Amino acid sequence: MRTPVTIIGAGLGGLTLARVLHLHGIPVTVHEAEASPTSREQGGMLDIHDYNGQLALEAAGLMDEFRAVVIEGRQAMRLVERDGTVLHEMPDDGTGGRPEVRRGELRRILLDSLPAGTVRWGQKVDAARALGDGRHEVRFADGSTVVSGLLVGADGAWSRVRPLLSAATPEYVGTSFVETYLFDADTRHAAAARVVGGGSMIAPSPGQEIFAHREAGDTLHAYVALSRPQEWFAAIDFTDAPAAAERIAREFDGWAPELTALITNADVPPVLRPHHALPAEHHWHRVPGVTLLGDAAHLAAPNGEGANLAMLDGAELGDALAAHPDDTEAALDAYERALFARGAEPVTIDDAEVHGIDSEHNTARAMLELLTGQDH
Repeated sequence: MRTPVTIIGAGLGGLTLARVLHLHGIPVTVHEAEASPTSREQGGMLDIHDYNGQLALEAAGLMDEFRAVVIEGRQAMRLVERDGTVLHEMPDDGTGGRPEVRRGELRRILLDSLPAGTVRWGQKVDAARALGDGRHEVRFADGSTVVSGLLVGADGAWSRVRPLLSAATPEYVGTSFVETYLFDADTRHAAAARVVGGGSMIAPSPGQEIFAHREAGDTLHAYVALSRPQEWFAAIDFTDAPAAAERIAREFDGWAPELTALITNADVPPVLRPHHALPAEHHWHRVPGVTLLGDAAHLAAPNGEGANLAMLDGAELGDALAAHPDDTEAALDAYERALFARGAEPVTIDDAEVHGIDSEHNTARAMLELLTGQDH
């Protein structure tokens, strides 16, 4: 009998692992804090890369389902100067390796691929403790407990499973997003819709940038990035949406109004998203009966890879467990070696390392050089 697997967290990584285990006939249960699959908005668009996220979906046997929910045309990308000039545009010609899907649709595909009852909803973890012999007890907020033969923490940045393996905790990296939405943009926010175009747009500048993409229909979803201490953001009253938007927009004085409209003309209150990260190359010594994946293992500031890597982690862990049916520890050792090696790799585009937001090279022209390999 294969050792049953207990997964904490029904995000994309945990569900990918559950699906791959199911395909290999390995019993698995997922415990999720959310009350139901629809209890929380699942976020915006994700580009799923052919070198990690799509590999995970192939391992999960879900590529046809994935292709069915790809939103065509959204791989187009624009680089825009602060004055609104479109410096460069990469059209979506159907050959790119980063098709866009809604995060919620991708999660639905994974959930639908699992037997009923695999995910136990409304089970928020309070703590986990070792019992010896590779077994662990997980205690939930409602007072119930479960004992695992193999425990996987897929429970995100503030993982309750991580302390079983590592004393590391996420730290603020000095930047935050302010997230906004503009609805019916082609008619109600025409100037902003024109500058964003049909896919995504990025207007970078040292210490700040505006990134936006077009979701299904004519909804614009924007992430306004600022390099500021947490105390600076704490001084803004985000419960007063107009005042908060005005204060954020003030940091972009002199920028084109069609860009700042993504802040000031938002149809929902701006939402603050601070960025935290675990130490670079975070790793741990092998502990019997427990491991981590996704943000629980390698939380980083947003770089376009987080969801893709979590899914790849889940697929690789599932395959490793299937390949070592009589030796769980050998499977975990093989998985973690690959995980740690991947965590040491810098984020690159065509082998050129991506500039951080604080870099003096965080400009549209420097980004164009990175993308094209040409000096502009």
